[in-house]
Amino acid sequence: MRIEWRNGASSIGNNDMVLLAFPGVGNVGKVALESLWKLNPTEVIARLHPSGLPPLAKLDEDGLLSPPHLTLSKIKTEGGSHLITLTGPSQPNDSNAQSQMAEELMLFFQEQGVRDVVVLAGMIDSPDRKDTFMVASSASHRIDMESMGIDVRRNEPKGGALGVAALIASMGPLFEMNTSCVITTTVGSSGDILASQRMIEHLDRWYSLGLNLPEEGNEWLKRRLEEMSPKKKIDLVSEISSSHDAFYM
Repeated sequence: MRIEWRNGASSIGNNDMVLLAFPGVGNVGKVALESLWKLNPTEVIARLHPSGLPPLAKLDEDGLLSPPHLTLSKIKTEGGSHLITLTGPSQPNDSNAQSQMAEELMLFFQEQGVRDVVVLAGMIDSPDRKDTFMVASSASHRIDMESMGIDVRRNEPKGGALGVAALIASMGPLFEMNTSCVITTTVGSSGDILASQRMIEHLDRWYSLGLNLPEEGNEWLKRRLEEMSPKKKIDLVSEISSSHDAFYM
């Protein structure tokens, strides 16, 4: 994996955790990260170029043609936390490429001394269920999270989860890291505009991050979801998970 450090950075540096999200169910996790960028001091520190990303070169914010990449940013909160965020517009379509990309990212985190990775994801459920919980990848980390008052589930997601983010959330024990997933229920394709905000609020409370939170987040999150939603909706999640009840993360 090629790494393009930016803004004078040469490493991740000190950090409390990595927050990671890719496009998925309702784009809940990705929109949550974008809201953090808007509301808290954020600097892009690197572009990561793992293998397997769809071959689409796009114009960046400076009008330059850039190869497919993931964006690594650092947030310093008012509470003094140093958070690293990683996201991108897409992930590989092929399952082998997804596995390879997950391993490349975990090796990078390990080399950078990262200890905690939290994946942000939405899970489709009924409109009247507004739930946020976490899932651990090791018993010891689950005990630590429960001692902090975090709602850690042992029986969800029942069908498992698919995709690069899901693999990363599960691979912590293989790399001597704590990896987990925070999941917020959402109505999915119809766009539960409050799910991302609920996710941010829970993370801030559970980990005492000291984040600036949306005061009028509903409208801002609604605009972001509308911008990211395709005009013609194609339910690729249902297609990829039609043989079982796993969800795409």
